[in-house]
Amino acid sequence: MAGTNGFKGNKASLPSKPCLVCGRDMVWRKSWAKNWADVKYCSDACRARKSVTPEAPRAAP
Repeated sequence: MAGTNGFKGNKASLPSKPCLVCGRDMVWRKSWAKNWADVKYCSDACRARKSVTPEAPRAAP
């Protein structure tokens, strides 16, 4: 019995993308269906560490 989103049970065909902090692949989840384009982090831990990751050094003026 498939839902209205077209998912028929084949988990191998779900889209995925890497986490911006740790690089781990995140596989699409039904709870992310409405905002999949905005999902950037795989977990709350990575979301908390987003500001801890070092930025590229800026050139002095």
